[in-house]
Amino acid sequence: MTSLSFYGGVGEIGGNKIKVDGKKNSFLFDFGLAFGTANEYLDEFLQPRKSNGIMDFVTLGLLPCIKGIYREDYLRHSGLSYEKEPAVDGVLISHSHVDHAAYIHHLREDIPIYISEQSYLILRALEETGVTSFSDYTRLRKSFQLAAKKRGDGHTRATNMKIERDIRVLKPYQGYELGEFEIKLVPVDHSLPGAAGYIAEGGEDTIVYTGDLRFHGRQPELTWKFTEIASKANPTIMLSEGTRINSDSNISEEDIEKRAVEEISKAKGLVMVNYPMRDLDRLQTFYNVARDTDRKLVVSLKQAYILGLFTGQGYPEVKDVMVYRPRRSWGLVDDQTFACVEGEWMCSSDIDPEQIQRDYKTWERDFLDLDNLINYRDLQEEPREYLFRCDFFEFNELIDIKPVNAVYIKSSTEPFDEEMKISEGKVKKWLDLFGIHYVDKGFHASGHANGQEILEMIREIKPEKLYPIHTTDPEAFQVLEDEGIEVVYPVPK
Repeated sequence: MTSLSFYGGVGEIGGNKIKVDGKKNSFLFDFGLAFGTANEYLDEFLQPRKSNGIMDFVTLGLLPCIKGIYREDYLRHSGLSYEKEPAVDGVLISHSHVDHAAYIHHLREDIPIYISEQSYLILRALEETGVTSFSDYTRLRKSFQLAAKKRGDGHTRATNMKIERDIRVLKPYQGYELGEFEIKLVPVDHSLPGAAGYIAEGGEDTIVYTGDLRFHGRQPELTWKFTEIASKANPTIMLSEGTRINSDSNISEEDIEKRAVEEISKAKGLVMVNYPMRDLDRLQTFYNVARDTDRKLVVSLKQAYILGLFTGQGYPEVKDVMVYRPRRSWGLVDDQTFACVEGEWMCSSDIDPEQIQRDYKTWERDFLDLDNLINYRDLQEEPREYLFRCDFFEFNELIDIKPVNAVYIKSSTEPFDEEMKISEGKVKKWLDLFGIHYVDKGFHASGHANGQEILEMIREIKPEKLYPIHTTDPEAFQVLEDEGIEVVYPVPK
């Protein structure tokens, strides 16, 4: 008999960490960050210390106490034992949002990570372009290592010791062996590319895991096909997300596109929009909006990097958008910035380009010679030409741009905790400072199905047992009991 252990995703949105144990083998569905727990203890300037390995995370309840799954360098640094063999045979990642995948960083490198190709690409982008201390998703960079000096006696800190993780990219709809289990990755529609559910069959049980999904995105056919395949599998167990179990409506990408065209058509100056970086469906929406309002979509260097990874997969490519070059470090971008060269102050255009490139990270330098690269001067001089993707962490660019008659469209989720409400207040302060018109209603399409859609999906799949996860209201699934589906409320470990 298969047993389930819930280390996250119970009574909360996200943080999924679900262990499946068979007679001989075991695996995890996802290994993500629990936002609610993290926000209870942590803040922007109060974060877990890398110097303490996994112990800060375990003490705060962010990581479970499971022997045999964590990386050797963190354990031994903290004086803890390291098991010779991993305690699980794999981790099945549904998608690359942090509440499902962030804590891959802490896992030992010999645990196989099963994942879709697109989710792998996004994790790669996060790893290459991120600034956090905990982003070893596709390769593990060993910490707390000393190496012999190349010259002379003694040791020096080794900072470039990297080990490739055992990443296993799965093709959709194909069966793969994971010990006694056969697993199948089945794509679904969600608010970023590569999202999938899983079907795992082993022994007496067939398990269906939804991950996160919706029916109102740009590819609803994926979720309908998932429902069909899951139904044919005759599952004994279903783990279903219920983020919006109490909602009965949806806003679609088409709705956003129509509203945005109406709003932007009236704008007399620069239009800025904030949407999730990895939501390429939303990028497609505002790419279409820019085209239909005679503007050009402007994206950040980081989003350009992601688009480069997804070349040829049906999304706008780097050449199709404008790429914004921010001022970094010395800020050498135009004739109004200067540096001292041997006692003489010279403007940026007269300085060795190699010195200018040093302002930027290695991965960013690949974009600095693009013909479609722009900076703050372009947005300042021709504001009605552009639709500028700008999130809160780029607001200091407004000081350079000095927007006039500008509009800011918020196309991301509403604040749902105190920290997000505080950030929202800061957004409004910045916009008020520059007299920017703020538009924030009706421009976000959720990545999650509404309650009626979720219940209809479960009825179609017809599991024997249903475990509500990724929801704050599991009791809303109780109605399924009257239809012969046993609803089991998971208990967190």
